[in-house]
Amino acid sequence: MSRALPKYNKRRVAIIGGAVAVALTGAVVVNTALAGESEGGGATNAQTLAAGPGTITCPDVASKLPAVPASAKAEVDRNLALLQTQISEANTRLQNTVGQGGPNFVQNAILGPLKDKRVSTVNRIATAIGRTAAKPAGLDALAPCALDGGGAAAPATGNNGNAGNNGNAGNNGNNGNAGNQGNKGNNNAGNAGNAGAVGTITCPDVASQLPAVPATAKAEVDRNLALLQTQINEANTRLKNTVGQGGPNFVQNAILGPLKGKRESTIDRIAISIGRKGTKPQGLNVLAACTLNK
Repeated sequence: MSRALPKYNKRRVAIIGGAVAVALTGAVVVNTALAGESEGGGATNAQTLAAGPGTITCPDVASKLPAVPASAKAEVDRNLALLQTQISEANTRLQNTVGQGGPNFVQNAILGPLKDKRVSTVNRIATAIGRTAAKPAGLDALAPCALDGGGAAAPATGNNGNAGNNGNAGNNGNNGNAGNQGNKGNNNAGNAGNAGAVGTITCPDVASQLPAVPATAKAEVDRNLALLQTQINEANTRLKNTVGQGGPNFVQNAILGPLKGKRESTIDRIAISIGRKGTKPQGLNVLAACTLNK
């Protein structure tokens, strides 16, 4: 009895040890599965946020046009295709810039410039039709586009402040302005010096490049020349009021880009006015782009 009992105990210990090992192994498998499930869920959420900036949609122009004369069809079709290209490019930019800039980045750097491009394109469509038929009016109302889905704001609020760490205005504690990253310890005192060195936006002179303006077009041309100067003044004011905002491309994306689009539309109107009673000047759009001089 004294010798059999230890053998029985050893077998019992072995059985119990095996059961414990199986139980532990099962626990490891379950825990591993749960861990993988959690990680997969986290990855899905990250992908959803990254792929959810929304979609830019614009009013349909083709359905609002009157009968298009045969002589204008090729030009109208070309500009209708350009409108679609502009929307596609804007949506691509929207996807590629998720989390960039401040709360108004999409409006200032994507929707605003897109509207200006569409104004110019829609005006060309109206002008093409108007050469041999009644020129459609009010098409400019179809130029503004909208962001559907509201996803553009998600990265700024749903990524635990990751978007804010890139210098967005939402980071009250991180000196918010991307420009401050380059001051290397100068804090906001450095921005006072930058305010005086913001520079000035200058644009090519349009008036000096115009041909003789017919008397019937003079009032409209003068009005649009004055508008060009107003646009420059507004851009310079905005330049001063936004010192330190956005990232390194803020001035180009939010000020110079939209200004170019506005100038293109205004210059087109000048050329159209002259062309009604005289020879329409060509190539004036090269005068639309402006530069920042420091």
